[in-house]
Amino acid sequence: QVQLVESGGGLVQPGGSLTLSCAASGRTVSTYSMGWFRHAPGKEYEFVAAISFGGVTTDYTDSVKGRFTIFRDNAKNTLYLQMNSLKPEDTAVYYCASNRIPFRAPTRARGAFDSWGQGTQVTVSS
Repeated sequence: QVQLVESGGGLVQPGGSLTLSCAASGRTVSTYSMGWFRHAPGKEYEFVAAISFGGVTTDYTDSVKGRFTIFRDNAKNTLYLQMNSLKPEDTAVYYCASNRIPFRAPTRARGAFDSWGQGTQVTVSS
């Protein structure tokens, strides 16, 4: 099973930017679609974005479209989430995840992912 470690979170003012990274180890993730989810206090886990194993196909939840970009560097076995124009409602712990089956299309279903990172806190506040 792959191990995932997120980094890049922090405190940022509204309108600011952050880039999250998710470094994979234990096996290559280059043949697995991957995704980002977030969890805010008192709320359900929420799908944020997903990307195909080759990086060509992406999917975003409506609230982040046009502001967030998911991308990957398979040579570095790393997934990223570029977040621009951040809003207070983006405050959450962000998790990356790897699909349990190789070569599957990107999905929003949490059950399709079997490897999760420990999460990185993103706080958007003035």
